[in-house]
Amino acid sequence: MSGLGKGLRVKRCLTFATGLVECLCFAGAVFGWASLVFVLKTEGYFSSLCVNTTGVNATQVLDCSGQDEQFSLVFTTASFLNNFLTLPNGFLFDRFGTTVARLLGTCLYTLGSLMLALSTAAFSNLLYPAISLLAVGGILFLMTNMQVGNLFGARRSTIITLYNGAFDSSSALFLVIKLLHEAGVSLRASFFFLCACSVLHLLRTFFLLPRKHIPYPLPDEYTYGITCGKSKALSLEQTQDYGNAQNVREETLLKTDDPVKQEKSFRECLMSRLFVLHLLWLSVMQLRHYLFIGTLNPMLQRLTEGEPSLVSRYINAFAITQLCGVLCAPWNGLIFDRHKGKPRAAGESEQEADLRASILSLFLTALQCVLFSVCAATPYLPLQYLTFILQVLNRSFLYGGNAAFLSVAFPSCHFGKLYGLVMALSAVFSVLQYPFFALVNGPLGGDPLYVNAGLALLSLLAFIHPLSVLLHCRSLASQRTISASSQSL
Repeated sequence: MSGLGKGLRVKRCLTFATGLVECLCFAGAVFGWASLVFVLKTEGYFSSLCVNTTGVNATQVLDCSGQDEQFSLVFTTASFLNNFLTLPNGFLFDRFGTTVARLLGTCLYTLGSLMLALSTAAFSNLLYPAISLLAVGGILFLMTNMQVGNLFGARRSTIITLYNGAFDSSSALFLVIKLLHEAGVSLRASFFFLCACSVLHLLRTFFLLPRKHIPYPLPDEYTYGITCGKSKALSLEQTQDYGNAQNVREETLLKTDDPVKQEKSFRECLMSRLFVLHLLWLSVMQLRHYLFIGTLNPMLQRLTEGEPSLVSRYINAFAITQLCGVLCAPWNGLIFDRHKGKPRAAGESEQEADLRASILSLFLTALQCVLFSVCAATPYLPLQYLTFILQVLNRSFLYGGNAAFLSVAFPSCHFGKLYGLVMALSAVFSVLQYPFFALVNGPLGGDPLYVNAGLALLSLLAFIHPLSVLLHCRSLASQRTISASSQSL
């Protein structure tokens, strides 16, 4: 291999490794909310909403349901904006490229960290913009990193799901902050450190990622980032050659009698049955996860009868299991990529083979969600350890599978827009978590188990999507058979 080839290989591996670290340590920190809430309560955030009430036997009881409701609303707002703003961010990424999107993400993430560092119990409302900025900045890191899978064609889906698993595992960042707080490190110091880490994000942006996008399929000797003049010139030359080769290929196809399969327009993708059912699949399970995270503290308070040490132990256990997301997600990618390198059916395109391989992943994800919901609805404290394991497994499969499915089912030129749109529309659905939480705190007397049982039934709707993809693949196979039969005649 030439020196240039070896250099490119090292650079691509470095891009992959640093992207994994970035997703693992920063991108999805907001989903460790349960750990941060525990710290914020000890610091007195929203404590003015706790009131003394008269309990049984005329005893005075401190009712902090108003405080819990505010914390839940902070998370609801952040999770909604995290998804809803993915739509304009997706258009921004497709239109202006990686550098612009990452600079915006870095600014938002840094500003959110700075606001958290400067917040106090007296200014508890700063949590609303701070957590929201942290969430939106983090999803931009993930979105711009998923294209790294294009550098490793045969393992493209595996890398996309791995990055999504790392995004899930980064929720353990708030556990680290919680443990540091218990060891005497202030919240202010922890979040100032996160602000300083923005330098690392900027270095990756300029040196290890392209200014626009990483193409797929990848041109030979493709390079990116700030490089020496020779490599940059070579990259431009080869990219032009690649474009010319594509034009020659298209002209050749047009001269043949075979019909050329045109790529779907964005509108056609949007109106397709695959997209609509995929949106339902994601929305139902995402609501299930958001409500679980938002009600975890009150649920544990109820199951432990308010014992602080037990609540802390289970919160730590939940946060530690989130670290396993990066280990669970690649299994989903391997399910997507399991057919790579194997012979395809006669007349079957690579996209059709990818779509057929996705059915098992979609089905397993829906099954995991139902099992997780059943465990969460069971009022038995030790069983919650299993709930935590199923939750992180399902969450890893859900978000990794979402990105991988969109990348194989629709043209890559629409990925940013479709990913942003599906996350934005599912965010509208996820707003239901707040009325659900109000229902728990009101008529249900603080017991979320009834809502969990209802969501377990709602999760059954997720099975419609894999069934639809299966029928779609069988329809395509039938069309190929009919076409082959007509040609033989």
